[in-house]
Amino acid sequence: MPKTVDPQLEAIVEPVCRAHGLELVQIQRVTEHGQAVLRIMIDRQGSEEGAGAGVSLTDCQAVSRDLGPALEADEPVGGAYRLEVSSPGVDRPLVKLKDFERFAGRTVKVQLERPLDEGRRKLTGTLMGVDGELVRLEVDGSELQLPHADIAKANVVYEFD
Repeated sequence: MPKTVDPQLEAIVEPVCRAHGLELVQIQRVTEHGQAVLRIMIDRQGSEEGAGAGVSLTDCQAVSRDLGPALEADEPVGGAYRLEVSSPGVDRPLVKLKDFERFAGRTVKVQLERPLDEGRRKLTGTLMGVDGELVRLEVDGSELQLPHADIAKANVVYEFD
């Protein structure tokens, strides 16, 4: 499962997010057009309840403003980079076990690192929660227990009313 880039980076980003009443969802390091990009995805507790509880542009700006100096002081990225702070959007990634607990009952898409016995790597179903290190997912009327470490990617599926 794609985890936070590295513990040193998470140790810098997490407290800044918390100071703004937000949580760190994911950190990604990517290269776009030859430039290093550090993507920080943040969320607000309660966003799973629907509109109005999510992250605002002001939240993203505040975290970005406070993260810049913190990152430059410790230089965990090494070299020039562009910092992007964003909300997770309607197809919120599920990264940590607590994410899978928090969004239980929702429809999710899961991509596995390696296929199940029947050859499937991509699953869509109802998230049933977590049991230890296992993510419980109901797919086509059957409950699957997927090791968290075997999940390459997982996202909430936005359902229109």
